[in-house]
Amino acid sequence: MEGEWSSFSLTHVEYPKGDIYGLVLAILSLLPLAIIVGFITLIFFRRDLHTITFFVGQLGNEVLNMVLKKVIREPRPMRREVNYNEWGMPSSHSQFVTFFALYSALFILFRLPATKLGHKLGLITFLTGIASGVIYSRIYLMYHTLSQVGWGAAIGGAVALVWFLTTVFVYVPLFPYISNLRICEMLLIKDTSLIPNILWFEYKNARLEARSRVRKGASSKLQ
Repeated sequence: MEGEWSSFSLTHVEYPKGDIYGLVLAILSLLPLAIIVGFITLIFFRRDLHTITFFVGQLGNEVLNMVLKKVIREPRPMRREVNYNEWGMPSSHSQFVTFFALYSALFILFRLPATKLGHKLGLITFLTGIASGVIYSRIYLMYHTLSQVGWGAAIGGAVALVWFLTTVFVYVPLFPYISNLRICEMLLIKDTSLIPNILWFEYKNARLEARSRVRKGASSKLQ
């Protein structure tokens, strides 16, 4: 077939041949794809309204990035055949991981009251390190300039802050009503925002249910 071909470069990342450090950074730069898969998996199995809202904000952040790239139209620092028709300002990877890391950090700080401060700081440090690694990989592999990743991080952080505040003060108060809608009941979508430690809550209730069923099974055998 004749005509111009375009590459779907969702997972295509180039690195200098023989550069192990570049290979590690190239793999690290695929983290946004892993995060999206994780979001979809978590939503499918947990069906929690706050997780869904978080994901909607992440998608909105990506849409904003695509719009800004089309408007600014600043080229990347290095021409590659696979992305010759893509713009570089602002960096989508930088904007994506900064939004994810900052929103997660705010959630850990203010929405997990039962978690120890040391554990919170450890999680936030881990998130910051991973996000910084992804951002640095885009400069090292010459997909973006320092300015492009800087603006991407600034925009992603600003959007994360606005979306977190909007979620907490606008959407969370509405979650009890939304979860009672017929469509949410059919899809088993629930609100867990008022439960301080959802992991402990689910663990405790699962153990109680398991013990109850064991007792019922034992009593039925005796009859």
